[in-house]
Amino acid sequence: MTDTSTPLPPRFLRTPEAARHLGLSGRTLEKHRCYGTGPVYRKIGGRVVYAIADLQAWADRGARTSTEVAGAHPVLPARRPDRA
Repeated sequence: MTDTSTPLPPRFLRTPEAARHLGLSGRTLEKHRCYGTGPVYRKIGGRVVYAIADLQAWADRGARTSTEVAGAHPVLPARRPDRA
């Protein structure tokens, strides 16, 4: 018999899986990682992985109900931030 009271550990996705989860290309997700505009990621054993909860939280930043309302935390495009 197994103990069902212990929550399962979070599931991590590698870049190609995470990109498919978000509907992006792997290259776009890599660019977001380089420019600091993407979801939170972890390096485990030299591999980049994403927790599903972090992917969902990042995607949720782009949720809108109208094109007239600008959000406080938009999902930025995968490009270098402007430098002042």
